[in-house]
Amino acid sequence: MMLELIFITLASGLAGFIDAIVGGGGLVLVPALFAAFPTTEPATLLGTNKSASVWGTGMAAWQYSRRVPVRWRALGWGAAAAALASFAGAWALTLVSADALRRLLPVILLVVFVYTLVKKDLGQVHAPRYSGRREAVLIALIGAATGFYDGFFGPGTGSFMVFLLVRVLGYDFLGAAMGAKVLNVATNLAALLLLGAKGHVWWQMGLVMAVANVAGSVLGSRLALRKGAGFVRGVFIVVVGVLIVKAVWDGWLKTA
Repeated sequence: MMLELIFITLASGLAGFIDAIVGGGGLVLVPALFAAFPTTEPATLLGTNKSASVWGTGMAAWQYSRRVPVRWRALGWGAAAAALASFAGAWALTLVSADALRRLLPVILLVVFVYTLVKKDLGQVHAPRYSGRREAVLIALIGAATGFYDGFFGPGTGSFMVFLLVRVLGYDFLGAAMGAKVLNVATNLAALLLLGAKGHVWWQMGLVMAVANVAGSVLGSRLALRKGAGFVRGVFIVVVGVLIVKAVWDGWLKTA
């Protein structure tokens, strides 16, 4: 058990580091949990993952908010929509299979990847296109869509949030990373409350993982703030590229 705990703690730290920059920490931590505890019920591993990642994501949001202008009013509506939609997505998962989405995911990610590569100036300048009620409505729609996805399936949620905030609202990658953290805290909290209430969280292990996740998150957010939007864009491309490979394996090759 001690070796598994050390392995999971290191994975949680790396996940926090990656997630703080551009999202996608689940790409590291969730497979690590399944590898370390292959006979455990998936809901318990996912709940334990949320119990750690919510703290790292919250710390990253706080770190960003000290240096990046935050549009709190609009993001508040988005966070509320994301939390409610995450509950709905988790409920939907109990009714229908996510197999179709698992097969579609590589295609969606590939479109995001190619678009970001082609649009070299995408997210380099922070120039919000909307304000007031319109901005709040759009962020709420983004929060609802990504929140439902996070509750229903999950992989790459943070990266989708970043991309949509950049593409739809005109944020730069640094501002979008900040906004994505606020939305992702809401989805993580919603899922954690649901899974925790159903007894699907190892709280003691989650506490150890949370400390490592927060440490990685602090390092990642500080690096992103120091390097700027161009650096975040580069990490985004790498993370989405890795997500595509994993999604192809999970959705097409692994089940073949």
